[in-house]
Amino acid sequence: MKRIRLRSKDINKEVEKYTIEISKKDQVELLEDKYKIILINKKPAFFYYDEKVVPTLKYLQENNILKKIMVDMGAVKFVVNGADIMRPGIVEIEEGIAKDEFVAVVDKNNKKPLAVGIALFNSEEIQKMASGKVIKNIHYVGDELWRMEV
Repeated sequence: MKRIRLRSKDINKEVEKYTIEISKKDQVELLEDKYKIILINKKPAFFYYDEKVVPTLKYLQENNILKKIMVDMGAVKFVVNGADIMRPGIVEIEEGIAKDEFVAVVDKNNKKPLAVGIALFNSEEIQKMASGKVIKNIHYVGDELWRMEV
């Protein structure tokens, strides 16, 4: 496991699209193992997916920085087992989601992030759909990244 210390200004360029700023006081490291993970103050905050920086679920629990898709409680067990999100399980879609944008998948009752996915369609197209796969699940509660000890 390789750790590389990063400067906050270098990482701010990577995460600027999420409208957050990492201060100079924050300890930022890049952890290279099976995944490339950005640690902020020793907590996994972001990971790389196809050379793009994506917030981890643990970071999303404290910082609400992604648009959301809400699923019904019947879909939860499938989502946390890594299944992609199908249109019938979705009960609410946040406006302004673009195709290929990272989104948080939250459950209806607790409104907590269950997964991070990639939108396969924009929010207007998803609204019009009756069935089919709409979100590709890339990180979910209980996966290797979630369980990783730092």
